[in-house]
Amino acid sequence: MRERIAVRLGDLRREYAAGEQQVAALEARKAELTQTLLRISGAIQVLEEALSEAPAVANAAE
Repeated sequence: MRERIAVRLGDLRREYAAGEQQVAALEARKAELTQTLLRISGAIQVLEEALSEAPAVANAAE
């Protein structure tokens, strides 16, 4: 009985460690995606500003 408990304990510790690794990988991926979204958001803002100024620039050129 003691051996079965020890084996199960080892299994659970390995599963726990694997779960921790997955959580760490997901957190790293989340950070990467957050940075990507920030860059995209910035690009959208720049393009929206450029688009809103485009008619004024075009009218000034005429």
